[in-house]
Amino acid sequence: MRIAKESMPYLVVGLTVALAAAALGFPFLSGGAFALSAFVAYFFRDPRREVPRDPDAIVSPGDGRVVEVHRDEAGRTRIAIFLSLFDVHINRAPAAGMVRQVDYRPGRFLPANHGKAGIENERNEMTLETEHGEIRLAQIAGVIARRIVCWKRVGDRVEAGERIGLIQFGSRLEVVLPAGIPAGVAVGARVQEGSSILARIPAAAAVQERRLEEASSR
Repeated sequence: MRIAKESMPYLVVGLTVALAAAALGFPFLSGGAFALSAFVAYFFRDPRREVPRDPDAIVSPGDGRVVEVHRDEAGRTRIAIFLSLFDVHINRAPAAGMVRQVDYRPGRFLPANHGKAGIENERNEMTLETEHGEIRLAQIAGVIARRIVCWKRVGDRVEAGERIGLIQFGSRLEVVLPAGIPAGVAVGARVQEGSSILARIPAAAAVQERRLEEASSR
């Protein structure tokens, strides 16, 4: 299985300690270091995922459990996903589009399943310009996570389900949908990065037809 390159520093240290301890006759220390290295490899795993071919689907940016679904006064829906230590932590683009903005903000390290974590914790927010409107994806650090990684920059083009980064050791993801797009998941649902559908664009054909009619009448 593929493993994210960000795991290499941890694996090098862990395996070096394990081998050195074994050579010096410290089997328990060696076994513990090997076990920790195995967990690091497991944590940074990057499995293949089948991305839906539905152009109107907005996919989950990560593995985990939906902990919040909220619609604001402007009609935009925010979906929050909690990633435990045992979930895949590779993050993916929820839809195809252009990266219009990337904003990093330092903050606290509250437990990622806590409601205030989405407001007060360290976060990196990416704004995607898509054919369905603006979609925002926030990578939010948790109580153990201390590093958010984003591989994309302003001006990059991404496809739905494309890998865009990761958060190390427990985290939270939030997706803000354009106004008028309802969530297709409920609180408590388990989702998988790149393959689970969070929402679908309602009546996409009808919206396109109305836009064409409006354009022709001008």
